Amino acid sequence: MAEKRDYYEVLGVSRNATDEEIKKAYRKKAIQYHPDKNPGDKEAEEKFKEAAEAYDVLSNKEKRAKYDQFGHAGLDGQAGPDFSGGFSNLNDILRDLFGGGFSGFGGGFGFGGESQRQGGGQRVYRGRDIRVRVNLTLEEIAKGAEKDIQIERNIPCPDCNGKGARNSADIKPCPSCNGTGQIKRVVNSFFGQSVTYSTCQQCNGEGKIVTNPCRTCSGTGLVRHKETVRVKIPAGVEDGMQLTMRGQGHCAKNNGINGDLLIVINEIAHPEFKRDGNNLTYTKFISVPEAITGATVEIPCLDGRYNVKVDPGTQSGTVIRLKGKGLPSVNGYGTGDMYVKFIVWIPKKVSKEERDLIQKLAASANFKPDPSKEDKSFFDRLRNMF
Repeated sequence: MAEKRDYYEVLGVSRNATDEEIKKAYRKKAIQYHPDKNPGDKEAEEKFKEAAEAYDVLSNKEKRAKYDQFGHAGLDGQAGPDFSGGFSNLNDILRDLFGGGFSGFGGGFGFGGESQRQGGGQRVYRGRDIRVRVNLTLEEIAKGAEKDIQIERNIPCPDCNGKGARNSADIKPCPSCNGTGQIKRVVNSFFGQSVTYSTCQQCNGEGKIVTNPCRTCSGTGLVRHKETVRVKIPAGVEDGMQLTMRGQGHCAKNNGINGDLLIVINEIAHPEFKRDGNNLTYTKFISVPEAITGATVEIPCLDGRYNVKVDPGTQSGTVIRLKGKGLPSVNGYGTGDMYVKFIVWIPKKVSKEERDLIQKLAASANFKPDPSKEDKSFFDRLRNMF
């Protein structure tokens, strides 16, 4: 399955675009790729769905905030309108965008005489993403953390301000495409006139050429720069989760769209706890006397140490729950628990006096296994283990 494109890139807007800019960009895409306007064109249909999904997320403040922080992973399948009923529901969205004048493609549409440019303009570049790994302990994951990350990225050249030339006079419109970045070709045939556009080969779609390149950046408009970025990591993240800092990746040529900084979480294994989602497990060894007569033992948790009661007659393998002593959910919905498993420690070597004492106890009926007097479910679990 192909990886989803960035929603801002899909609509061709910046990360700080206003609601009106997002609405306008989607309107343009909807007109261009609507299936009724491109019958039988599967590529146009997929682009139409892609644009609708991007607009559905970016026009919703809550979804947009989650997407800006966690990318596609933060939406949990919430992105995109429902296409199960065809495209009539999308026409409803378009009516909201265009007003009452919209009556759906195929049935006539009124846009007040507005025309849409089909050929496109100069090429808009997007900077590459930067991916880094951040190591976190369970203690840091439980509370959230701020980390300083060293990165090296492309930034606009300070000597030419990213233009590629120190003097504006050294930047000329491309003579082949007249600064549009594309070559227009008109073909007349028996069926009428058709217009196609292709990227200009002379300027590579930029619409301009640099006659005297900047010596610092060799005309690219970009230079490498090392810097420190402070990353705020929310509580409850998991190993392998990827967080996204929009626009903090490599800068793009010609003041294009910056790439993103992708932070991949690397969870450091804890020496005592094991993680299962938001829950933690811990194994506590207790002595035979503690298991028989009961005791109070100390249990470590992420926020401190707690005294926990061991009931008299506790069997090896008994599990208790410490509610709310696990990890918080990354989405803010509750906190996991700590599960403590008691294991009765049986010594391999005993003294003669201890052996004599144990043999006397073994003669007592209380020390003879009798499942009928104990927790049957516990013995059933033991039998299933073997």
